[in-house]
Amino acid sequence: MGIKKKKIQLKNTSTSKHPDYKMKILFIGPEIDEKSEIITNFIKSRFNLDYKSTIGVEIFTKDVEYEPGKTALLSIWDIGGDKRFELIRSTFYKRASGALLVFDLSSEKTYEEIKKWLSEIKKFTGKDFPLVLIGKKGDKIEEVGVHIDRDDAIAFAKKEGMTYIEASPESVELIENTFLKLTRKIIAKRKKK
Repeated sequence: MGIKKKKIQLKNTSTSKHPDYKMKILFIGPEIDEKSEIITNFIKSRFNLDYKSTIGVEIFTKDVEYEPGKTALLSIWDIGGDKRFELIRSTFYKRASGALLVFDLSSEKTYEEIKKWLSEIKKFTGKDFPLVLIGKKGDKIEEVGVHIDRDDAIAFAKKEGMTYIEASPESVELIENTFLKLTRKIIAKRKKK
């Protein structure tokens, strides 16, 4: 399968044509409903969208104003959770600056799988790697209920040095704030070096 590329022009609120920082952000986790919708809704809100799709990964770019007059260009890699891509996933982790890990609050299986993803990403990126854990809320929660103990998820995130949030595809502002916090955390880490 070759690379498909389409360009969609949306309103660009970036204050600079040259970003102050460029960073690669991973959006990863087991195959769940609406995972890609979370990232797509964030990307489409008010910015340029540069979309590329290839085997096992979709790549988006977005400018984020992390402080007044300062922007970071995020290259967001939505890595497929399908088992058939497991062998090539490690190649997508190279030169990543941070990651968001997503699991489904209504599925115990996805919560257990996220622990494997975390282990995998730490193996390839190191221990001091900025991470956010997202518990995905969706329409299934009303049908089947929450199967994950939120206190356990919060404790797990804290133990692993991750920020924890709960979001749905409609939580665009929350996701924007999460990307902003992650961006600032990455910049702070870079400034320490």
